[in-house]
Formats: sequence, structure tokens, C-alpha cells
Amino acid sequence: MLELAEALARRAEAAGATFVVNDRADIARLAGAGGLHVGQTDLDPADARLVVGATMAIGRSTHTEAQVRAALDEPIDYLAIGPVFGTTSKDRPDPLVGLDGVRMAARLASAGGARRPVVAIGGITIETAPEVIAAGAASVAVIADLLIGDPATRIRDYLDTLA
Repeated sequence: MLELAEALARRAEAAGATFVVNDRADIARLAGAGGLHVGQTDLDPADARLVVGATMAIGRSTHTEAQVRAALDEPIDYLAIGPVFGTTSKDRPDPLVGLDGVRMAARLASAGGARRPVVAIGGITIETAPEVIAAGAASVAVIADLLIGDPATRIRDYLDTLA
């Protein structure tokens, strides 16, 4: 896993992208990743910050208003909210938050001194991505929809659609 993460971090950096490791602060730090993403049952962001240091971006998954509010008090750089729509990439997904959940997270994340970008995740497609961005997400995280046809072409299609 570490060797793969190191290779991906180098390729992402060469392409001007940020490689984010999911769940594993140790791998993120050792691989030289640009970021770490943690869920509700992973290492807490304050402890993750001790592992990855002060400069690595850390994101936190949230699924409810209470989790959003709690996350905004943590040492994170961005907030993820979802699942927005039904998803097949998780065996037991959390209840859907819908576009109203994205709006709520964006509103809370932009209030006061707690400004953080919101990443929407879960069941997002190239057709629904624009409405998710319009609801307040700064970006979208996509898995299944990138695998329709050639992934490189699909990514370019997303960039064109959301530009």
C-alpha cells in the first residue's frame, strides 16, 4: 500500500493534482501525500494532525448536521457531506442527505470564522454534479461515474462540465 501511495503521490504532484489518502494517516505521511481524509469511525482529526503535521490538508466525512457542527470545531481543512444520492460503492451507506444536506453543510461551513470548503460525495453523476455545486459544494467526489467508459475521458468531461 505504501509503495502504491508513494507512486500515486508523485504522479499527482507532477500533474499538479493533490493526492489524498483515505483513512490512513501513517500512509499519507510516509507517502508524501497532499492530504488525508478521515471518516466518523477513523482516527480523529486532532490525532491525525499529530501524525501528518500542520501543513497536510485533512478532510472529515459528515452525514448529519450534528457531525457538520462538530467537524467545524476540529483541525480540518475541508468538510465532506454525503451521501447526497444513492450509492453502490458502500456496503452500508449512511442515510441520504440530498441537496438540502449540501446546502446545510455549505451554510454552516461558510459562517463566521469556521470557513471551510464543502466536498459532496455519494451517487454523484456528471448529470447531477452541476446542481450539487449550485447547492453550495466547492467540489464533488466521484467514484462509480468515473468508470463509465474511459476514466481519463470521463474526468475531462467532468472538468469541462464544471468549469
